[in-house]
Amino acid sequence: MTIDLEALYIDLHRHPELSFQETRTAGVVTKHLTDLGIEFEEGIGKTGVAAVVRNGEGPVVWLRADMDALPVPEQTGLEYASTARGTDPAGTDVPVMHACGHDMHVTALIGALERLVATKEEWSGTIVAVFQPAEEYGAGSQAMIADGVLERFPRPDIVLGQHVTPLPAGTIGVRSGTQMAASDGLSITLLGRGGHGSRPQATIDPVVMAAATVMRLQTIVSREVDPRDVAVVTVGSIHAGLKNNIIPAEARLELSLRYPDDEARTAVLEKVERIVRAEAQASGAEEPPVIVTDHTLPPTINDVHATARLVLAFDAAFGEGTVIDPGMFTGSEDVSWFAREADVPLVFWFWGGVDPEAFAAAQAAGTIERDIPTNHSPFFAPVLQPTLSRGVDALVVAAREFLAQPAEA
Repeated sequence: MTIDLEALYIDLHRHPELSFQETRTAGVVTKHLTDLGIEFEEGIGKTGVAAVVRNGEGPVVWLRADMDALPVPEQTGLEYASTARGTDPAGTDVPVMHACGHDMHVTALIGALERLVATKEEWSGTIVAVFQPAEEYGAGSQAMIADGVLERFPRPDIVLGQHVTPLPAGTIGVRSGTQMAASDGLSITLLGRGGHGSRPQATIDPVVMAAATVMRLQTIVSREVDPRDVAVVTVGSIHAGLKNNIIPAEARLELSLRYPDDEARTAVLEKVERIVRAEAQASGAEEPPVIVTDHTLPPTINDVHATARLVLAFDAAFGEGTVIDPGMFTGSEDVSWFAREADVPLVFWFWGGVDPEAFAAAQAAGTIERDIPTNHSPFFAPVLQPTLSRGVDALVVAAREFLAQPAEA
């Protein structure tokens, strides 16, 4: 029985789950793996699933898809839009949406496995399919590694993965070398002295301290990084106070930092710490700020030789001009931990999910940034086709490229 992939995608889109809470999603995955006769283990790294398809002698190819969703209120207007809610790590009730396309990733990998299982006579080797939790926390791959996924399953000869993005549907974007930036997530607590809003002179106001810090942090990229280089410093969250006539005792900032390599990372982190501590001192803080690194993600670096080989395979399968070099993305991923820990090549590519006519119109008008929703937007909604079929085909082509032919087994 053929899997209705569009129905599967719609079901996953309607039922998103936050990081490390992907129990229903994992259950949907394991049901289809069972139906396909594929052996698997669940609960790896809390909610992850890994499956193995053995088909004679040959290379071991890992295919990875992430499963988690985001605390975003969906505004796509789709008939199958999510109305789900969840509880975030702080215990807050939040809306949940697949605003980054991980539902498409899971569906495409299930579809690719179905095709590969049905065509075993055309390839030889071993496929390990990894359905990873908590990519949005940058923690899921390491959780699976810590839980022994590299020891419990055949170790890879290569790791492959893909991500849907706002390119025209049918297009594949991939480049050799650094494909995605390294990143750190920081939590910064600025410590003041609270008091009554009518007597600010008796306080050390952490709200003012936070405001000054946020503004000064913007100068790192604009004034301290060479314009020819890449760096991002984003303050994504500020929390301080509970009432308008109370000056709180502390303020909390959450930062997202991005850079192309370790040298840039060291430089930006030093500048962030310098500014945070200096602004606290300038505000008269009696205690230094507390700076905590919540996660660190390495750059996603595509192996030069494997990428060149895969581009040729994509060109042969989909036609010249299908594959583009999208440049380095300043977003970050944790897929590379699998390849780094196994010391094997990685190829990670993007595939388009935007209606080609809508993309062309926005491009002609110079309004892509305004009119084409990007990942993490409440309006992000890949068109079902040809996005889904191209995602399946790309994984199948990639897997077969690095597996053996039966005659070679």
